[in-house]
Amino acid sequence: MNVLKYLKFLLYPFSLLYGLVMWLRNRLYDNKVLTAVEFDLPVIAVGNLSMGGTGKTPHVEYLIKLLQDSYPVATLSRGYQRSTRGYVLANDRTTANDIGDEPMQFHRKFPGIKVCVGEERMLAIPQLVGDAPDTQVILLDDAFQHRSVKPGLNILITDYSRRFTKDHVVPFGYLREGRKGYRRANIIIVSKCPPELDQQDMNAIRQEIAPLPGQQVYFTCLQYGQLYDLFSGEPFRPADYDAVLLVAGIARPEPLLSNLQQLFPKVYLLPFPDHYYYSVRDLEKVRKELDDLPGARKLIITTEKDAVRLHLLQSEIEARQLSIGVMPIEISFLDNAGDSFNNYIFDYIAHTLISASAENNA
Repeated sequence: MNVLKYLKFLLYPFSLLYGLVMWLRNRLYDNKVLTAVEFDLPVIAVGNLSMGGTGKTPHVEYLIKLLQDSYPVATLSRGYQRSTRGYVLANDRTTANDIGDEPMQFHRKFPGIKVCVGEERMLAIPQLVGDAPDTQVILLDDAFQHRSVKPGLNILITDYSRRFTKDHVVPFGYLREGRKGYRRANIIIVSKCPPELDQQDMNAIRQEIAPLPGQQVYFTCLQYGQLYDLFSGEPFRPADYDAVLLVAGIARPEPLLSNLQQLFPKVYLLPFPDHYYYSVRDLEKVRKELDDLPGARKLIITTEKDAVRLHLLQSEIEARQLSIGVMPIEISFLDNAGDSFNNYIFDYIAHTLISASAENNA
């Protein structure tokens, strides 16, 4: 352990160098040497300072559910590890290979919104508006460091157990840029909090973050929904199973693992890398791990993000008679702050749309 600790400190100079590069890049944008494009419609960016695992996706889904009945909503993501390049607007034939797993999750769960991907978001937004001219709100997924677009509202997510205030820039830590990047945020959400987090602890974390005047700080926890079948969507009853194999290709499966351990007598984790695309060989490994579990009533469980990648292997999964349950994840605001957050979002959108309308009619 001590050897690993000392080896980690060897990475510190590289962390300083990377942090310096990111600091210089941010200064160039702050001083308008590099151009950031603004748009006259509401653009909400959701992202994080860390490399991942903050629970960003369920927060984007919260925003979709909040807004989709009031406004035509679109999401724009980079499309990590997709097989395509450039701008792609999802349609009925789109798969995770085309747009990436998280955008595909949005597309599958919210068919009434537009979902698109594009590495260069300053170019993708005009293409999106051209394809869907009724779009009124754009949600930029994982865009906190994508500074070529200046969003009207910046939401920063930080994990309760790995807050940016106590972290360092990669490779010594997990931050994509220095801690002071939080100053660009309008809203800071401390995610994955214990549901029982009390007011005293929240106040201590607020002091630790030291929000700037006007910055709002909220706290959320994860909530797990009804377990359902990967292909049929039929619900599973936890009481029907003695042992579970959790197959997870996400950054931090520990919260889900902990939740399942409260529902099932025995839970085993089979981890894969984040955003991992499964192969037939992986299915054989899953089958073997499942067969080795004790008991007769066994079930495979995975995440919704993994589910969209596993859908690519539907025929192979069904041929092997692998029964897979999907565990949906939602977020809930602590301290009864959900209404405050919702009102902040709606006020921003209404103000932006009114301002844009006034300018167009001037």
